[in-house]
Amino acid sequence: MKKVLLSLLLLFSFSHADEENLKVVYDLTTKNIAKIKQNILKGIVAHKAYYEGQFKELEVTVVIHGGAYRYFVKDLQASEYSTDVELVNEFASLKKRLKSLAETYDVEFLMCGVGAKKHKIIGNIVSYVKVIPNSTIGLISKQNEGYAYVPVGD
Repeated sequence: MKKVLLSLLLLFSFSHADEENLKVVYDLTTKNIAKIKQNILKGIVAHKAYYEGQFKELEVTVVIHGGAYRYFVKDLQASEYSTDVELVNEFASLKKRLKSLAETYDVEFLMCGVGAKKHKIIGNIVSYVKVIPNSTIGLISKQNEGYAYVPVGD
C-alpha cells in the first residue's frame, strides 16, 4: 500500500511540475550601472531564492539591446564603450557577476544581432550570450512560451 501511495505521489508531483515552474524575460536596455546591479545582479538572485523557498523554479532569460550591449563585451578596450569611465571602473566586477548568473543561476542571455552589428561587437561578445536575429523576435518568442515580461530600461 505504501508503494502505491508513494508511486501516486511521485506521479502527481511530476504531472504538476510545470505548474511549479515560473518564467520571466527581462527586457534589458539600460546603460545605467545602478539599474543593472539592482534589477539584474541582485534582483534575479533574490527572485530565484524566493521561489526556491516556495519549492518552485524560476526560469530566467535576459534579452539584451539598447544601452546594455556594453556589459557583454569580452574586451572593453576594443569597443566603443572604452571611454565610459564609470564602466571602465566597474567592468571587471560586472563581467564576473554577469557570468556567474549564466553559469551558477542558469540565466539565459540573448542579444539582439542587429544592434550587435551596429555597435561592431560581433566577435567581441562573451561566450555565454547567444546572438539572436533581433530583440523583438526574442521577446515575442519568450512571451509566447509563457514568460512574464519585465522591462529594465533607463
